[in-house]
Order: sequence, then C-alpha cells, then structure tokens
Amino acid sequence: MLHKNRLLKGAICALFTVGGLPAVSHAAVVASVKPLGFIAAAIADGVTPVEVLLPDGASEHDYSLRPSDIKRIKNADLLVWVGPEMEAFLPQSAAQLPAQKNLELSALPAVKPLLIKGADAHEDEGGEHHPHHDEHSAEQGEHHHHGEYNMHLWMSPEIARKSAVAIHDKLLELMPQRKDKLDANLQQFEADLAAAETSIRAQLAPVKDRGYFVFHDAYGYFEKQYGLSPRGHFTVNPEIQPGAQRLHQIRTELVEQKAVCVFAEPQFRPAVIQAVARGTSVRQGTLDPLGTNLSVVRDSYVQFLKQLSGQYASCLKGD
Repeated sequence: MLHKNRLLKGAICALFTVGGLPAVSHAAVVASVKPLGFIAAAIADGVTPVEVLLPDGASEHDYSLRPSDIKRIKNADLLVWVGPEMEAFLPQSAAQLPAQKNLELSALPAVKPLLIKGADAHEDEGGEHHPHHDEHSAEQGEHHHHGEYNMHLWMSPEIARKSAVAIHDKLLELMPQRKDKLDANLQQFEADLAAAETSIRAQLAPVKDRGYFVFHDAYGYFEKQYGLSPRGHFTVNPEIQPGAQRLHQIRTELVEQKAVCVFAEPQFRPAVIQAVARGTSVRQGTLDPLGTNLSVVRDSYVQFLKQLSGQYASCLKGD
C-alpha cells in the first residue's frame, strides 16, 4: 500500500513539475459574464473550477480582452458565452477553440426557439427613431450588440436550464469519468431552479400590474417569464445616453403616473434617472443584471434570480 502511495505521489509530481514548471496549463470552465459563470458553477461544482472573464463593474457592452484573458480562453476546458451579438470581444478567440470546448448558447438548437426580439426590433412603441443605433452599429461592424434578438439570455430561467444541460453534456464529453457528479449537479440545479421559480412567481404576483422603467433593455426574458409590466427603457445600449425626446416621453409618463418606479443599475448610476424622476412621486430602485455582488458558487444562479426578484418587488411595492 505504501509502495502504491509512493508511486501515485511520484506520478502526481511528474505531472505537475517538468523542469520545475507546471506541465499542465491551468484549465477551467471560462464564462464570459458572471451570470453564465453562476450557471456553469452549478454544473461544474466539485468537478472543475469556473472563472469569469468580465470583471465586476465592467460592462459586457464595451469590454476588450486583455492578454491574460486570451490565455485563459486558450487553456480553458470549456468557454461558455452567449454569442457575437452580446460579447463582441469574443468571436475571434472562440473561433480558435475546438468545437467541443466552445459553447455558444444563442446558437444551441434548444435555445433558438426561446429567443425573444430585442428592443431594436420593435423600437419604439411611440414610433421614436434612434439615429444613434445606426452610428453605433457602423462603429462595431456587423456584430452590433443589438441585433434582432435580445441576447441577455441569462435572464430567462428556461434558457438557463437548457444552458445547464448543454454545459453538463460538454463537460461529460470532456470528463466521462465524472459522470455521476455531473449528473447529480444537473439534477440538483433543475430542482433548485424549479423551487426558486415558484417562490419568485409568488413574490412578484402582487406587483405584476405596476408600471416601471428600466435603465437599459436587459430584462425582457425575466419580465416575460413573470408577467411584469415594463413601460420601457431609458436606453438600448447603456454606453449611450438617452436623447432628449426619449427623456421627455418618459417624464410625461411618470407625471401621468403610468409608472411607480424607475430602476438604475450598479454599473451605471446616470443622473438622467434622477433628473427625470425629480418632482414626481415615482420611486427609484436598482436592478443588477450581472449579479455583481454575488460570488460564483454552486447556488449563485438561483440567488441571482431571487435577488433580482427582490429588487423588483421592493421598489414596485414601495417597501
């Protein structure tokens, strides 16, 4: 037994030290943004580490990869991202990975039928045209962030479940010997998600009909899932301030009391929201579409959904 242990130790040492340097590059599941990291962490728990590319406080709308990020992607067991319309900073690095290590969620056959149109596709109820969309898409080339569909896929519990299944299947291909743990993790995630959905539905039911404005068009999947009543958004891309016409339109609706709440976001605390709400009885809340204050652990996706639901409920109820 002792001899066996010594052999094993020797093998482990040989694996990690060739000429005093690690022979095995650090590998992990690398997620583009935190909420995808949350979903991945539920499945990879106890199997492989999960890392997130986008640092807290950064915006997925205008991030640029650092050399260290490019290295992490190259060494990853699996890259999990939404697709070129969301992470314009990723297609080049993703294209260099073998297919079994590259998971583009918006391209999954199980996800495609669940996609909803983005705000640009039905912009705007008031028929307002935003010329800045055209300028912005010209700047970013054809992979403009706001294409036909809303790409904030992690806001949909149903898409999150399909994504978890896809992450499970990819990791199973890469690590067949961890099947039991991966299966158990997926089962646990699905059960936790179903329980969370029931409690969120109950929490949001009393405020379903109360109107509100969000800062940017990120919440469509969540709002649709729980039957909320958004009146609109200040901007489609948070990097671009809303125009005067848009602000006037929102201000009019607030004065006419068609909304009880306006939501800012942690990364963007725009003065425009305060200015528009000033002198009205409307409340101001904050929605965090990236779960910036949460750590990437096994149950963080469910925590993320519950946190979002709480943020909606408290402002809409007026607690």
